[in-house]
Amino acid sequence: MSRVVVLVGLLLTLGACGGGDGERRTVQFLAFGDPEELKAYREVIDAFAEEEPDITVQLVEASDRDDLLARLATSIAGGAPPDLFLLNYRFYAQFAAKGQIHPIDERLADTDAFEEDDFYAEAMDAFRYDGRLQCLPQNISSLVVYYNRDLFEAAGVPLPRAGWTWEQFTDAAVELTDEDAGGYGLGVEPTLIRLAPFVWSNGGELVKRDLSGFDLDTPQASEALREFMLLRSAYGVIPSEEEVEAQDDEARFMEGKTAMILSSRRSTPTFRTISGFEWDVAPLPQFEQPAGILHSDAYCITAGSDQKDAAWRFMEFALGPEGQRITARAGRTVPSLKEVAASDAFLDPDAKPRSSQVFLDGIPTIRRVPVIPEWPELEDVAEPVLEEALYEGNFLGLTEKLDAATRPIFERAAR
Repeated sequence: MSRVVVLVGLLLTLGACGGGDGERRTVQFLAFGDPEELKAYREVIDAFAEEEPDITVQLVEASDRDDLLARLATSIAGGAPPDLFLLNYRFYAQFAAKGQIHPIDERLADTDAFEEDDFYAEAMDAFRYDGRLQCLPQNISSLVVYYNRDLFEAAGVPLPRAGWTWEQFTDAAVELTDEDAGGYGLGVEPTLIRLAPFVWSNGGELVKRDLSGFDLDTPQASEALREFMLLRSAYGVIPSEEEVEAQDDEARFMEGKTAMILSSRRSTPTFRTISGFEWDVAPLPQFEQPAGILHSDAYCITAGSDQKDAAWRFMEFALGPEGQRITARAGRTVPSLKEVAASDAFLDPDAKPRSSQVFLDGIPTIRRVPVIPEWPELEDVAEPVLEEALYEGNFLGLTEKLDAATRPIFERAAR
């Protein structure tokens, strides 16, 4: 094949991808989610196409978060990254630290679509890294208690309410557990992000201020940690590890086998397919004070994208009032845009959950884990240690085990 033919082919390929004035531009958008969640993103893309027919947004579906992170890292290393991706604040720092994200603070300052103050600061601040706003959040979800209203009423157990205590929470879970029949009062994952709000609620800290390690050996943190780990061995209100491996907590809740489950807004679209019972949401129980943990995802533009302007234009739409109303109505998000969060698109009394206001009421008490490149690795290393403590009831020396497992990672983060 001659060099001329190769050059012509290359030019035709670049032209098809767009980039010139009046030409059709294509934006690759990498995301993952449950079927109902991905459906919402497609609806946003379809609505955007009507407004911007010269820009095509292609949804690239990852199977899960690990798949998305692997694809993102591989494509960036290979010089062919997606133009746009959607990621939780706990995971983006590893890319921002390497300059692989295109900061959007200057674009935000210049746009007429919205202003920074239009968004909840708690979500915006999570995506600042190295003094720059790296990504723009689509949601400001938090951890809540999803509960099976029918099971509560049938057992005569008081419904969850704001201000309920850890003791009331565990009492309810015990009353709603029938282990012989395979029914449990609670479903919860043994992870740092499920444990953290209870440590904070009891006046403790998850991580030391200087980021030198976990801070779980204080009296306040130790008490919350111990109570969390007793959910299986002492209270017997959660399934065994084998039962969870056979059927995860979300599926168990959907079948009416679990009375309560701790999750973020992400579960809402899936739970809206439930037809066998009534369900709703309630705030987390508390020890000394209310506390929540941020669950926020943001749109990020890759530094290597050659369609940054088109990607930003889609972000303006997706994160503006029209785009956020679409994802809010689908149940996927607690909108980061205050205007939409306060509207019927999110607070629709005819849409489940009835008590969506719970998510908004909890925003002032939301905290977040450290935004550092090493955080995903810390979660991965800590999880098996927490699993053993929760399911086997072996939590003596738990803080020492966590420290030993994670100390090298914290030391690397401090360099």
